[in-house]
Amino acid sequence: MASTILRRTSCSAVKSTATGGLQIAAAPFRAFAAKVEAGTDIVAAAPDVSLQKARSWDEGVSSKFVTTPLKDIFRDKRVVIFGLPGAYTGVCSQQHVPSYKNSIDKFRAQKVDSVICVAVNDPYVLNAWGEKLQVKDAIEFYGDFDGSFHKSLGLEKDLSAALLGPRSHRWSAFVVDGKVKVLNVEENPSDFKVSGAEHILKQI
Repeated sequence: MASTILRRTSCSAVKSTATGGLQIAAAPFRAFAAKVEAGTDIVAAAPDVSLQKARSWDEGVSSKFVTTPLKDIFRDKRVVIFGLPGAYTGVCSQQHVPSYKNSIDKFRAQKVDSVICVAVNDPYVLNAWGEKLQVKDAIEFYGDFDGSFHKSLGLEKDLSAALLGPRSHRWSAFVVDGKVKVLNVEENPSDFKVSGAEHILKQI
């Protein structure tokens, strides 16, 4: 089994890059004790947390704003899930999501049931973003509108310096029947080294 990767950078400043991404200014690196690691039951780690499947506003109203319990997402399934700082941001739109779209057949060949993108956004923004990127037939999008899912996993990140407020690290995980098998977390929001599709495909 591939080893779990847990990384975090302590920083005081964030700046934009030429590609529209986010770059954390140089600062001391330190490992951090996330609340989730290989072997963790992701459902148990986030009790009473639900995610919001991407949808239009009208679909939200007609569904009475129903949310999806984590057990319905992960139980009895092989899931690849990746998190990112936010919809419509540079690296997320140009590299992170497209890497999973372009590799969807490889995931299916590995008998992955679902490839999921989650972000601290409302489900309506994620729905529009998924449609713009033309990936909704390959990737499921879920909102973590209040950040409770990421906070439960210890993957929250303050990006107020970039006017984004509380968001999440850029990360990916392979989860089987609710148990985390692999977790990859980037050091910086602008990094795209360990959270992409090609990297996690080697770990399945």
